[in-house]
Amino acid sequence: MSAARNAREGAEAVEDAAQDVTEHPAFQAVARGGFVMSGIVHALIGAIALRMAFGGSSENADQSGALQAVAAAPGGNILLWIGGIAMAALVLWHLAEAWFGARASSREVKKRVWHVARTLGKAVVYAALAVTSLRFAAGAGSDSGEQTSSMTAGLMGSAGGRLAVVAVGLVVLVIGFAHVYLGASRRFEDQLRVPRGKEVARAIVVTGVLGYIAKGIALVGVGLLFGWAGLGADPEKATGLDGALKTMADLPAGSVVLAVIGAGLVLFGLYSVLRSRYAPM
Repeated sequence: MSAARNAREGAEAVEDAAQDVTEHPAFQAVARGGFVMSGIVHALIGAIALRMAFGGSSENADQSGALQAVAAAPGGNILLWIGGIAMAALVLWHLAEAWFGARASSREVKKRVWHVARTLGKAVVYAALAVTSLRFAAGAGSDSGEQTSSMTAGLMGSAGGRLAVVAVGLVVLVIGFAHVYLGASRRFEDQLRVPRGKEVARAIVVTGVLGYIAKGIALVGVGLLFGWAGLGADPEKATGLDGALKTMADLPAGSVVLAVIGAGLVLFGLYSVLRSRYAPM
């Protein structure tokens, strides 16, 4: 009994220490920097998409293209290290939020499960961006579209693998439609604490609505390409965000659509920067 009690007390002490760290103002300030870095990446992807829409860019309109642009700028390598570390802190904060949210007894079970799933999903997204940023900072960056195609090709050898690719496409589709819903319904405002009556509130609404919808449409395109790749057993179709935007550009009036999405992604980047100030922590 004493060993079990000691183990339980030790686990509780670790939990308390983790909660103290994630609630410390210094840690939270670093984690908020992760939102800023995410905003920079989204704004750069949007800018690349805008140049692509007007026929003036050969860069990848995805994370790798955006991070290459950051790395090429003066002091960009330092920014990548700082941004990668900030996003890693944001990942830890989301993981702690998911853990303590799962243990909260004040929430209904369904709400608690949804909160944990959503928070873990955010942690995964920021973890991928943190790792990619740190790889570019260390000089080991690569084309994310080629990586996606290569990984997809490894799954195409079996029916189960093709189903897995289609399943990924469906998940991305759902996430894309969820972004559109969040933007159109303005539900994202529930995740922020913005002082009412201030001009910044209006800026957050405008950038959030247009940004979420634009990002959602782009993600729907990615999901469709994954589904197409899985059903057609063609891994070259699953090239991620860059491939989705280039495919949109080839559609009738595609340049207009791409320009609108690019502008929306720039606005989503601005929203992410504003979110760094008003997201509750």
